[in-house]
Amino acid sequence: MRFIEEKARETAKLYGYREIITPVVESYELVAAKAGEEVRARMYAFEDLGGRKVALRPEFTASVARLVATTMRNEPKPLRLFCIGSLYRYDEPQKGRFREFWQSNFELMGSEKPEADAEVLLLTNTLMKAVGLRNYAFKVGHVGVLRGILSQEGIEEDTQNRIMQLMDKKQYEEALAIVKEAKASEKCLKTLQKLVALKGSNTTSILEETAKLVKDYGAASDAVKNLEEILKLARESAKELDITVDAGFARGLEYYTGMIFEVYVPELDIALAGGGRYDKLVELFGGEPTPAVGVAHGVDRIMLAMQEQKTTLTVEEEKRVMVIPVNESLNNEALKISEMLRSEGIAVETEVMRRKVAKALEDADRRGISHVIIVGERELSQGAVVLRDMQKKEQAVVKIEELVNKIKSS
Repeated sequence: MRFIEEKARETAKLYGYREIITPVVESYELVAAKAGEEVRARMYAFEDLGGRKVALRPEFTASVARLVATTMRNEPKPLRLFCIGSLYRYDEPQKGRFREFWQSNFELMGSEKPEADAEVLLLTNTLMKAVGLRNYAFKVGHVGVLRGILSQEGIEEDTQNRIMQLMDKKQYEEALAIVKEAKASEKCLKTLQKLVALKGSNTTSILEETAKLVKDYGAASDAVKNLEEILKLARESAKELDITVDAGFARGLEYYTGMIFEVYVPELDIALAGGGRYDKLVELFGGEPTPAVGVAHGVDRIMLAMQEQKTTLTVEEEKRVMVIPVNESLNNEALKISEMLRSEGIAVETEVMRRKVAKALEDADRRGISHVIIVGERELSQGAVVLRDMQKKEQAVVKIEELVNKIKSS
């Protein structure tokens, strides 16, 4: 987990995202506002001692949008913000679904241009590569396609939300039944049926096909053009991107207004990351109209995918040192040497169990200690100690002032 977290922070730094910290306990109204029925039903919500209805955060975006609408409202745009931490939803525990889970979250606020959407796809690609995942693929769609059709048919937003929730769960028959109930035209139903079946990795032909299907729906046609621009930018910047366009793709959160996407690996049937454009959320919390796009990466899920793919962690081998005094009277010297090494940035454990040297060495070996310093009276009288390399099983008497260089260079 720490390895993934470190890679997420590195990615944030590479793309210029500043870290912020949001509260774990939030106002229920704030996190419920546009969360979607599925998330609302699974929130840990309760009344606090002041009689306020609060909830454990189920996701980050609402909290970030509130921050941008208030404290950061005068900051120069665009804002690139990053946060990482635990989130809470009452889910049935199963592979990749936990009631407490971790996400790294990136939000780019202030630009409605396709370059911003492309950046969020590219930084997600950078993170997936950095953690060592293989064969990951992006599933991409645009909320504006479905919403554009439904709005032109005069279907109200609440009903649209219900339809999108069902489509997100792939319950297309039930979703279309609601569309029919809402007195949509026969043409609308046929168009939606065709869109739901339209997906593939030949993005150009899928987008052309989608454009033909929605040509009589103005807003939906604009959405297809917008998605085309975003994918062109992303593809030209990262040729290796594996993208599938899904014309009938919907995500459960209600605040999306534009491009949406998820990332998958063949070994798991759950998304490792998901995000999209939400242009109305900051405004909803009292801020200036602020277009925005973001992504959340599931740390636990990425970890699971890495385990499934048996990914090797590329972690630098750190030198770990143990200092062992040969008897109690040398404890003070052992602590002094340990502190001296720590001040030079070397990780040191001091023997605090007063074990015999042989027993302490055995323990150091089992725990992967790279070097052991044995503090003995004879060597100490010459201003030296015994330095043992645990990997090579070699030892030598070394002057205390030369210890740092010896350890760092070995």
